[in-house]
Amino acid sequence: MSHDKLSLDEGAVRQPGLAAITTGDWAGWYHYEPSDRFEDHTGPFYCKPDGDGPDAAVVCGFMPEAKNCNAGGNVHGGAVMTFADYALFMIAGGMDASVHGVTVTCNAEFVDGAEPGRLLTARGEVVRAGFSMVFVRGIISDGERPVLAFSGTIKKLKPKG
Repeated sequence: MSHDKLSLDEGAVRQPGLAAITTGDWAGWYHYEPSDRFEDHTGPFYCKPDGDGPDAAVVCGFMPEAKNCNAGGNVHGGAVMTFADYALFMIAGGMDASVHGVTVTCNAEFVDGAEPGRLLTARGEVVRAGFSMVFVRGIISDGERPVLAFSGTIKKLKPKG
């Protein structure tokens, strides 16, 4: 799959938020803009609605490559955990990407190894959203096979600017 973000809709607004991918392998997915250099170097990562309606959950996607592998040929745990951290925020904010903040905790339980070239997806739920903290949990899977269980806490901050 191509990770070419140049396939973003030319009319897409480049203000903070989700930009639709309209062509290529990731057509129908969204990428957060402005991009995060570390996430894009590790991923990039994408998201899309996981169902219909305004309250649809979010599914996140990551296609690991050879650059993401450890010496054993599996996807490095750090790459999978970086994807989990991205997913925390997307699950917390939904498709309006409304949660801005910092990760306070990110817990991970490796369930199985991930292989390069196989789409990883992350799904989850908000356990509790308070005034300043959001608690999230989820699963990263390779198809139906769980790879990583994760949970985390986000400290909400006002967006810069």
